Amino acid sequence: MDKLTTKEEELMQILWKLKKAFVKELVAEMPEPKPHYNTVSTVIRKMEEKGFIAHEAFGNTHRYYPKISKDNYRKGYFSNAIDNYFGNSYKNVVSFFANEEKISADELREIIKIIESKKD
Repeated sequence: MDKLTTKEEELMQILWKLKKAFVKELVAEMPEPKPHYNTVSTVIRKMEEKGFIAHEAFGNTHRYYPKISKDNYRKGYFSNAIDNYFGNSYKNVVSFFANEEKISADELREIIKIIESKKD
């Protein structure tokens, strides 16, 4: 799976939220300073070429919609990151967050309960 650039990911988040949108609606949702309409249009066309979005034509204008769900993208994104940065080891991921103090012992116990409840 191709990865989205930072700008593409920002637009994809908006598109997932709106479900369908014209370029002008995407621009309206972006933070200040807002990019130029043509810039967003170019990025959107690249995202369509990559297969992340598609469009419906309304005369000369297009309304875009996601072709990939947020959940499916997230799964691919994390699988890729875990493979590339953690040797495809979820234990290494959890250890990393524990060492960085991004996850508490209580949260780890909660995760263990979730894993154990799925075994039944």
